Amino acid sequence: MKKSVLVAMALAASPAAVQAQDAYVPFEGFYIGAGGGLVFPISQNTGFTSYTGWLAGGKIGYDFLGPRVDLEVGYGRTGNNVFFPGSAVSGSAGQLNVMANVYYDFMVQQRLNPYIGAGVGVAFVDSNQSLGSTQFAWQAMIGLRYNIDSSWAVGLEGRYMGTTNPSINTPTGTVYSQNQTLGLLAGIAYKFGAPSAAPPPPPPPAVAPPSYMVFFDWDRSNLSDQALNTIRQAAQAYKTKGNARITATGHTDTSGSESYNMALSLRRANTVKDALVREGVPATAIAVIGRGEAGLLVKTADGVREPQNRRVEIVIQ
Repeated sequence: MKKSVLVAMALAASPAAVQAQDAYVPFEGFYIGAGGGLVFPISQNTGFTSYTGWLAGGKIGYDFLGPRVDLEVGYGRTGNNVFFPGSAVSGSAGQLNVMANVYYDFMVQQRLNPYIGAGVGVAFVDSNQSLGSTQFAWQAMIGLRYNIDSSWAVGLEGRYMGTTNPSINTPTGTVYSQNQTLGLLAGIAYKFGAPSAAPPPPPPPAVAPPSYMVFFDWDRSNLSDQALNTIRQAAQAYKTKGNARITATGHTDTSGSESYNMALSLRRANTVKDALVREGVPATAIAVIGRGEAGLLVKTADGVREPQNRRVEIVIQ
């Protein structure tokens, strides 16, 4: 009688990634897996035939990034055309496997990863009324798995498995059965200890818009040669930037009344605007603001004539 079963294969989640589904970063670690599939007997016994069966199982192992090792337990059944009343092998036969496996992953840095493997262990095969025939078992695997993210992987595997010949008690005597199968398995695995997701990079530092300062004599709004040179630089920067806006903000020192200084700051700002227009900047691109004594560049008491506060700030945005 022929029967065989394989243990389900769960492809282990190899290297992991950190950042869900976005990045894939390999790492060593323990994993668990589960899976199952079809079993195809490839050895037959005189007097009966074995048919395609199923298998399912699970495993626990450790991934060294390249080599992997695991301990696997699985159970399955294959059908047959022999019916012994009261027998565990009547119409089908079962097999429980406990296997120690070694694998090698060829492309641990990739999400899609081919591998090979081999294992040895013990198989408990249906003999008559129970899984009573203990056999030495061996297997060879070839597969392909896909790493979904840092921890999860799925895959497909082809597997050959064989055991020493179990003996089966029948009404006509003891039969020694060959026991070899091919399996086609699908599995899923989870690896523990994925690295924490790296924090997103900090945003780039804000770039301050280009700015220029034009200074004035006390109680004056006319432009010096140095001021005109600064305005030319500002106009050139505007032209280089292309589509931009200019704000000209006028200031005064603290000498004089607040109302007078507000008007003086506006005159200064408008003087700068006119000079910018002469340098080729459209008047519609320039906004004029007067702040009077507000926004002192150098903090002073009231009534102080501070040259640094008598200014217009030109900002290109």
